[in-house]
Amino acid sequence: SRTFRVYSLNFSEPWLGGKKPVRFNLSLSRTQQFLASFSGSGRVQVNKDQQFSITGVSLGLAKRVQWPDDFFTVSHSLSYQLYSFQNYRTGLFNFGNGNSNSLAYTFGLSRSSAGPGRIYPITGSIFEVTAKFTPPYSLFSDKDFAALKDRSEELNELRTQRALVGQGLTDQERTELEQVDQERFRWLEYYKIKFKGDWYTRIVDKLVLRTNAEFGFLGNYNSDVGKVPFERFFLGGDGLGRNFTLDGREVIQLRGYENNSLTPVDPLTGQQEGGIVYNKYSMELRYPLTLKPTASIYGLAFLEAGNSFNNFQDFRPFQLKRSAGVGLRIFMPAFGLLGIDFGYGFDEDLRPQSAGTGPSGWQTHFIIGQQF
Repeated sequence: SRTFRVYSLNFSEPWLGGKKPVRFNLSLSRTQQFLASFSGSGRVQVNKDQQFSITGVSLGLAKRVQWPDDFFTVSHSLSYQLYSFQNYRTGLFNFGNGNSNSLAYTFGLSRSSAGPGRIYPITGSIFEVTAKFTPPYSLFSDKDFAALKDRSEELNELRTQRALVGQGLTDQERTELEQVDQERFRWLEYYKIKFKGDWYTRIVDKLVLRTNAEFGFLGNYNSDVGKVPFERFFLGGDGLGRNFTLDGREVIQLRGYENNSLTPVDPLTGQQEGGIVYNKYSMELRYPLTLKPTASIYGLAFLEAGNSFNNFQDFRPFQLKRSAGVGLRIFMPAFGLLGIDFGYGFDEDLRPQSAGTGPSGWQTHFIIGQQF
């Protein structure tokens, strides 16, 4: 793509040491996003002097354990990411020049007993809990983070007020806002907790009910530092755009709504900057049309609900955006998983332009290489 580049190098060793199945992973990556605009003739013009890039490295170990039973896996990973901005002003971040650093440790615990097939499980379950932590840098720093946060909020509120009358920040105020947030988030500090569970229940013959529950929370150690602008949750849609986003976001699929449309609006900036907490529930009734080695095809009907929130104080686990629909999945070894879903959203989404427009209505979702 002219506006998007990805470079990656991955190494995996499933039998580290040669004696036990201990998986080792090493990953190096660099991604770049360039700003683009349309010319008078409608052609896309790419400006490579305006870019946002992420350079990252990660090390990981995963081991199957025999306690409490043989289905558990424990994993550890250490990762570093450098977020670099160069004249990249899109409104998603308060600073368009500078760098942010993220050094994090992730612990994972999972249990998988679903089977007998990987593509179409009939019984069992899959559970996964992960916890990601960065060091609490602010505890060892002499920066006045409270003053930096207060000034950032003042300038953001001023920008929102002026936008109502068609004005913006002055060049001096915009530069100050960039400098303040660059100083706040030079080293990112946060913790991130996620849970996902899938249960497979045979109803009769090969008719299977898949039940799913998910939860995610992005927290901060020091309220004076505030919420980091990266690693947030964007809810809604098919999630196909998750491979083309560079701000560390997690795209959570929820059928029956447009992509990212269930992401809350930040009251200070008036933009969808990503949720801090989300939850999602789904029930999916599946029946196979064929399960041959050359191609597996099954139909499905689903009920789904979820929501995301700006902070934990606003979190309401049963204040949900609901949907229902039908779909089809095709798995072929040469192409992977392909599918299509038709979902109806019963509620209004969270975008400002959707206020008062009523239910989301029918949405079509294409599935490539992923499962709901």
